[in-house]
Amino acid sequence: MDLELTGRRAFISGSTQGIGYAIAEALLNEGAAVVVNGRSEVRVQAAIDSLRTAVPGADVTGIAADFEKPEQIQHLLDQLGDVDILVNNVGVFEVKNFTDISDADWQRYFDVNVMSGVRLSRHVLGRMIDRGWGRIIFIASESGVNVPADMTHYGMTKAGMLALGNGLAKLTRGTQVTVNTVVGGPTYSEGVAQAVEQIAQAQAMPATDLKNAIAAGNQTSLLQRFIEPAEIASLATYLASPRASATNGAALRADGGALTTLL
Repeated sequence: MDLELTGRRAFISGSTQGIGYAIAEALLNEGAAVVVNGRSEVRVQAAIDSLRTAVPGADVTGIAADFEKPEQIQHLLDQLGDVDILVNNVGVFEVKNFTDISDADWQRYFDVNVMSGVRLSRHVLGRMIDRGWGRIIFIASESGVNVPADMTHYGMTKAGMLALGNGLAKLTRGTQVTVNTVVGGPTYSEGVAQAVEQIAQAQAMPATDLKNAIAAGNQTSLLQRFIEPAEIASLATYLASPRASATNGAALRADGGALTTLL
């Protein structure tokens, strides 16, 4: 299926690795021009080089910006220009006891995981409506619906993304701009892989065995394995296309069946 993305320009926050990188690669394969983003110039350039190798002839550029630093966010917005597709993907996560989560932790998670999407969407939404077409996509998580007891700050921000996407979609009534949210499940991104490898090393066991044991221990998962970043990217790429014109204000699950409640 031709997703009709040739000539479209996309920006993906937090796209030097993991789900964001997979979305960048998928959009490039469909003919879109992509602007990637990471916290440092080194990470951004490495992602650009890797994507150009993976997709020969790809139109890929990048802007470095740390979403914890307001001055860098403003620099990004000043440099970004018009985009047809915005993917709000950047995020931080960690396992931490609720009583150990400081006020500064809560503020950091809200700033990076929620306010990044607020600021980027505020920058592009009106322009998309004026130009007559656009796509805004939030990459949320099943943790925003079934909030983990040991990641309450992360779950809160993912619930906030669901609310933000729902509210922004109502501003697009009668236009060819859509706002949707992808609700991902446990995904084997680089960050998760590093954590699994560290734990496996500490327990003197193969990382693959620990990975499989963690996946099998998720009693509600129908997939019974970790999701690959490319599987999240496939749904996001469809939502970015003109083919998804009738999908707006939706929260679409790519959670491997982990959620037992309907959105």
